[in-house]
Amino acid sequence: MARKFLISRVALAVAMTGGMAAAVAPVAAVAKEKAPAKATFSKEYAAVAAPVDKAIADAQANPAVKAASDKAKAAQTDAEKTAARAEVDAAMGGILAQLQTAGAAAQQPIDKLKQGEMTRNVGVLMNDPALQHKGLVMMLDSGQTSPETLGQVQYLAGVTAYQSAQYDVAARYLQQSFDAGYRDQQNMIQPLLADSYKRSNNPQAALAMVQKELEAAKANGTKPNESSIRSALQASYDAKQLAPSTEYAAMLAQYYPSVASWNISISIVRQLASLQNQENIDLMRLMFATGSMKDKRDYFEYIQNVDPRAFPGEAVKVMDQGLAKGLLTQAEVGQDRANSAGRVAADKASLPAAERDALKPAATAASVTGSADVFLSYEQYAKAEELYKVALGKPGVDANKANLRLGMAQAMQGKAADAQASLAKVTGTRAPIAKLWSAYAASKTTPAS
Repeated sequence: MARKFLISRVALAVAMTGGMAAAVAPVAAVAKEKAPAKATFSKEYAAVAAPVDKAIADAQANPAVKAASDKAKAAQTDAEKTAARAEVDAAMGGILAQLQTAGAAAQQPIDKLKQGEMTRNVGVLMNDPALQHKGLVMMLDSGQTSPETLGQVQYLAGVTAYQSAQYDVAARYLQQSFDAGYRDQQNMIQPLLADSYKRSNNPQAALAMVQKELEAAKANGTKPNESSIRSALQASYDAKQLAPSTEYAAMLAQYYPSVASWNISISIVRQLASLQNQENIDLMRLMFATGSMKDKRDYFEYIQNVDPRAFPGEAVKVMDQGLAKGLLTQAEVGQDRANSAGRVAADKASLPAAERDALKPAATAASVTGSADVFLSYEQYAKAEELYKVALGKPGVDANKANLRLGMAQAMQGKAADAQASLAKVTGTRAPIAKLWSAYAASKTTPAS
């Protein structure tokens, strides 16, 4: 090829975390806490807290408060947020000063629970995560939060800390909520917790968390959580660890197969494994088989790996798809395609003789493997399977290469169990490739998400 496209390190973080936005989650309402039957507010606190509670309850029915609150939610800059929050405060008759007065009078644990609830609610009206967090922590520290809402309050304390860039604090509360069994409706707790650990320079804690959950799912025979897989994949990829990255990439592709999942999984292994062309070609073949080739670089890399002089039919197939998708142009590959296409007829005509020679007792492992490679290239998978098995019985065979491509041929025929058995024998630099091909074979028998 006249042009070489090298693999650049792509930004996979957003894709792997499922597109987690900076606006972590919509503000959730907490079920209103009720005082225990025998608990009562102190007389001093009840006197100053009652008008605050009423002002909060009446807020949505007050047009001035609602308008100021909506403005606070729409504010973008710090100055806009500060101004809008001041409008909310004024519209509610100086609610922040009233809150402070009530807080000074809160003596009983139940007083502090109510004070936290009101503080959090004012923070919601002002779209102020720091004030919300302060109120939620008050509720938790009061010791009066009901068991039914404890996990949710811990979760929201973590979310508001995250929104306030207090990532170590966010991790602490999110972990407490997660350990207590709370799961939010948006399924954000796991990626939020993992990202909080990452942002507080503790990626190993994130990895340990999801590894524990994935091991539990495996032991229970249940499908692993996609967010957990993505979190583990992100953490191991960030640490540039090939083996665990490959493990989680294969898991993501097997249990949640999609074009996007395959593109992420294969791209990660391509980046971390530093494969030679004749190893990387089998990753590109998997990318083609899963329909996850998505840009010009993918096509040029596959064409470069396949070498049109060695496998002209496969090169033409790849170029034709790239042209059909508009990702390649005639100016870029027209001459190469013409040269490759000119070799296809003669190459195909030589296949019967190549098969006969490969089946002769005197044929070497290298010659049999070479013939099998040609049949694999032309998608004649049954012939390729037969010849790779013959090659594996020859002295001097490259067993890792032969077992990998035997498993590929079997996977493409839908022989999932045979493919996985063959691929499990692959070691060395080709092992990550075999792991992904094994996931591909397994994905054909695994119910999609």
